Amino acid sequence: MKYAIVESGGKQYKAVEGDTIEVDLLSNEVGQPIKLADVLLLVDGEQVSVGAPRVSGAVVTATVVTHYKGPKIYVYHYSPKKRIRTKNGHRQQYTRLLVNSIEVE
Repeated sequence: MKYAIVESGGKQYKAVEGDTIEVDLLSNEVGQPIKLADVLLLVDGEQVSVGAPRVSGAVVTATVVTHYKGPKIYVYHYSPKKRIRTKNGHRQQYTRLLVNSIEVE
């Protein structure tokens, strides 16, 4: 099984060929290819390449499938003796990527 650990938006994701990953919102249009060059680890069967800090020449090619919003999260602050009650909501925006290939140049 061939997979890579990639970094996008300060977070790390496991990218497997043919699978999808959900990353923070990217500015690319739907259907556009994207190259993720921040590969931290590359596994190809028994071969393991660990980057220090990145694997040189390794590129993950993906296609933008869709942009979507995550679930709504409510944050409620409550102080009973001071009559403070605040309620805020947030929905994070994500981008779904289809991993096409993992290559080493």
